[in-house]
Amino acid sequence: MNKIKGRKLETVQRFTQDGHRIPVTKIKVEDLAGFKTGDLLKVTGISKGKGFAGVVKRWGFKGGPKTHGQSDRQRAPGSIGQTTTPGRVFKGKKMAGRLGGQKVTVSGLTLMEIEQKEKILLVKGLVPGAKNGELVIQKSGENKKFIPLLKISEKEIKETEEEKAERLQKEKEAEAKLKEVETAKDEKKQEEQNKEKKEIDGNAES
Repeated sequence: MNKIKGRKLETVQRFTQDGHRIPVTKIKVEDLAGFKTGDLLKVTGISKGKGFAGVVKRWGFKGGPKTHGQSDRQRAPGSIGQTTTPGRVFKGKKMAGRLGGQKVTVSGLTLMEIEQKEKILLVKGLVPGAKNGELVIQKSGENKKFIPLLKISEKEIKETEEEKAERLQKEKEAEAKLKEVETAKDEKKQEEQNKEKKEIDGNAES
């Protein structure tokens, strides 16, 4: 299938129509041809460089014991090989070293929504790389159990004419009550101001 280039914008949170909150990554692409919601995507990018890292951070090693006198073994790699035979450390051994900054491909990501005007794909999950990083997107299949996103602007009100009339009447009554309360507050405030004014005038005359 055809590959297209894209640029990672940001990761946000959205809700699906069944009420689940999921992370969604926005990807700006050059062309939307051949893509539709529910597609499974394969996204390739350069992961974030994290510099020199130890085995615990780089490979997820458990580390050594924290007690019994092992004060300096908590994040140590431990034994890295055998003794006389073979007398060396095999190539490819998981050890401390440079982490990140490599080509990474994440597959099985679902295309949740397409913003046609701005040519933006909303992809479920996280993609490799930092913001504004270059990506390569490829369609790899279709999600059979796809559930679309809940659009914030969508609000369907299904009601009969009688229900509509009743709702409008209630809204009208509520507005009238609110107006009465505001009028009463204004009258009370005016009375208090007049009372204060009379007291001030009486004190001045005396």
